[in-house]
Amino acid sequence: METSALIKSLVQEGQLMALAAEEAGPDAAVPTCPAWQVRHLLRHTGMVHRWATVFVAEGCTEYRPDAGEPDLDGDELLEWFREGHGLLVGALSEAPPDVDCWSFLPAPSPLHFWARRQAHETAVHRADARSAAGGDPGDVAPEFAVDGIDELLSAFHARGKSRVRTETPRVLRVRTTDTGDVWTVRLSPEPPRTGRTEEGPADCEVSGTAERLYLTLWNRLPLDAVSVTGDAGLARLWREQSGITWS
Repeated sequence: METSALIKSLVQEGQLMALAAEEAGPDAAVPTCPAWQVRHLLRHTGMVHRWATVFVAEGCTEYRPDAGEPDLDGDELLEWFREGHGLLVGALSEAPPDVDCWSFLPAPSPLHFWARRQAHETAVHRADARSAAGGDPGDVAPEFAVDGIDELLSAFHARGKSRVRTETPRVLRVRTTDTGDVWTVRLSPEPPRTGRTEEGPADCEVSGTAERLYLTLWNRLPLDAVSVTGDAGLARLWREQSGITWS
């Protein structure tokens, strides 16, 4: 996706997240993040938005730790979240295309990286807020979902931090039934290697619409939301080991 399209997605996802959080209320449990209430969701995501803004707005080329989560609640917390989301959107929209700043996943440019990462960060947590409000995760546009699947498989889990590993080589295939996109994920004792083609036979295939796969691979929908054929143990391995945590 183009950077501008990702920023537009970030705008929409942040607004929808705030609305869902307001509807649910700060005390509501977040079923997709069992240890959290909505207040924790807003504090975390708002902190990440401000953390990302620093790199883009200040052209910071070295890693900086986040500033921590605020001791805010209720309407004050919601306003703080909306303000931080706006600051992030403004920084991304106003930055020059060639802005030089720190990033941590492969991307065409640092600006594209931050627009992509924060759009999907916010979309996933918007799904969390919707779950807290008692609704379904909400719509995810196919093109955006495909982009998020690719970021997760080809970027996040290409890192040494990935815990999705097998003792012997195995192949997991991911296929969208509406857009025709395919990923071949080669598992081994090393970090997964992912290609965007249908490379040879697979031990397990996970398929569904781009929206359903996006939410399932990010562990926001159960495995039975998609189709699993072959060795279902590989799909369960993904479920158990693929979580991305803040550190």
